[in-house]
Amino acid sequence: MKARYQWLTGTILIAFLAGLGLFQNDWRQVPPRTLAAFAPELNNNSSEPLSPIPVTLPLDARKVALGDRLFHEARLSKDGTVACASCHSLKTGGVDRLPRSKGIGGQLGGINAPTVFNSGFNYRQFWDGRARTLEDQVDGPLQHPLEMAGTWTQALKTLAGDPHFRAEFAALYRDGITPVNVKDAIATFERSLFTPNSRFDLFLRGNTAALSEFEQSGYRLFKQIGCTSCHQGMNIGGNMVQKLGIIESYFAGRSDLTEADQGRFNITHLEEDRHVFRVPSLRNVAITPPYLHDASAPTLEEAVRIMARYQLGLNLGTTDIARIAAFLGTLTGEYKGALLQ
Repeated sequence: MKARYQWLTGTILIAFLAGLGLFQNDWRQVPPRTLAAFAPELNNNSSEPLSPIPVTLPLDARKVALGDRLFHEARLSKDGTVACASCHSLKTGGVDRLPRSKGIGGQLGGINAPTVFNSGFNYRQFWDGRARTLEDQVDGPLQHPLEMAGTWTQALKTLAGDPHFRAEFAALYRDGITPVNVKDAIATFERSLFTPNSRFDLFLRGNTAALSEFEQSGYRLFKQIGCTSCHQGMNIGGNMVQKLGIIESYFAGRSDLTEADQGRFNITHLEEDRHVFRVPSLRNVAITPPYLHDASAPTLEEAVRIMARYQLGLNLGTTDIARIAAFLGTLTGEYKGALLQ
């Protein structure tokens, strides 16, 4: 028992150090363009492992507006039917709430779509963290054969043929419509999709009445059992990678493994990265089912049970699961002044 405790403690310490960016592997380093850099007042010495989202961010409103239109522009796809917003609807928590997203021709993707809300706070993009920035991320869905199946040649031709887009790009970018500028506008819009003023943010800012005692007990338990070793900071995750199945193998005995299940191994081809994924943000998690990269958890309670078992070696009871789920329900924030639904 003592050896198991020491091993678990060491694992959590390693996860925590990874979250701070203290590993030297290049892909674990926090890039300079994350939105966290825009909120230095939150990098304080608070004893809390979590911090609130800022209420405002310094973004170019004109680029946000252009990026908004590009994000919803289905003509960028090969057959003119799929936009970024098709899989990342702002009306449903920045996801489509499907196990696998549908691309052109109704084709199914290979992994559960993560939310676009608060993605600007992530240190990398995609479940496997292969994109360093939101700008880099745009290339993926635009050109993926199962998603938008487009090309930059087609996309630029489409935009150049629209007088409104021509005028907007000319006003904002000296060189007009280019892949770099398209990605810049979309990424700027995505950085505007931050969701402050959750009840938990209000609680962190001193309003203890914002959470019920049951919800506060869930937060205390969340910290006590070690969830914050991976889910910490302003985005309550999104700032490190971790193996799915630290204590017990999540994939053992499964005959239906997919390429997506291999995680970062597909990128680095290092055995240590097999089944390693970017830790997701828990912001707005109550409204973004199903959960995990493989959508294997249909409910928040099931996701809590799975994480406790495979990541922490705990078999939580029904009440404790409900406590943590209640706390997670307080992480739903506002977009444009309205609570996400």
